[in-house]
Amino acid sequence: MRDANAKRDGGPLVVLHAGSLARPLHAALDSFTAACAIPVATSSAGSVDAARRIIDLHDVPDIIAVADQEIFPSLLMPTYVDSYTIFARNRMVIARARDRPRSGVLDSTNWYRVLSQPGVELGRSDPDLDPAGYRTLMVLRLANRYYHDPAIESAVLARSPKRNMRPKSADLTALVEIGALDYAFVYESVARSAGLAFTPLPAAIDLGDDALAAAYAKVSVRIPGAARGDSITIRGEPIHYAMAVPKGAPHPREALELELFLLGSGSKAMRAAGLDVTAPVTVFPPSPTRLLSPSAP
Repeated sequence: MRDANAKRDGGPLVVLHAGSLARPLHAALDSFTAACAIPVATSSAGSVDAARRIIDLHDVPDIIAVADQEIFPSLLMPTYVDSYTIFARNRMVIARARDRPRSGVLDSTNWYRVLSQPGVELGRSDPDLDPAGYRTLMVLRLANRYYHDPAIESAVLARSPKRNMRPKSADLTALVEIGALDYAFVYESVARSAGLAFTPLPAAIDLGDDALAAAYAKVSVRIPGAARGDSITIRGEPIHYAMAVPKGAPHPREALELELFLLGSGSKAMRAAGLDVTAPVTVFPPSPTRLLSPSAP
């Protein structure tokens, strides 16, 4: 990002975003820059890592867009963010290499047995840095319950050692493309935008169905919290993306203009790039929600 002087002298708007939002956001930001003549710079990271850049480094962007709405109330509110807007949804899938079928055909009924076989190289993102990483653990814990087999999580994770982890799920796509990994847990939008073959998971475990929120909440993962040495519990819930203009944004007025664009007419470009955009809902503490004013996508 920029240094302090660049922020004061009117440098570009900075959007810090989840890696899985790279293609959808860039498509929309190109339209914004062309229409408004306001330059925009982007930086991607795992969403937890992005939040910690603000907390630990005090490196405040103009907009932060994350792959898990829970990051705002759990890590950034109320110190760094007053409210946030939910704007898209997703689901977990298993991306697969096309030319290295080491372990047979994988489908939505046998995936955990295939992934557990010796010799399989399975990728996932770091749960301490990226929501797709802790959601992978949630998927496996839901699978333990769904298939009535408590050994699924440990058996699958045995095929995904630390050398197969990356800071964010979007980093895994190239490794699957070239066959360095046989499979990887990623978001459906990431697999689609990268042109990867993928296997869907049952709705009961893919974290993609709002109607199953209560079932998803039966599993949880602990990750490092906002304070050094602290930790927080993240419960399973349907996957929703959210964005906010943080307190201390270098260009708050222009940032709000960009946010309204992304939630309004810019949402068409994000949808065309493969993101499942939803009607925007802005959340204000402690809990009430209301629809934001721009035209719903």
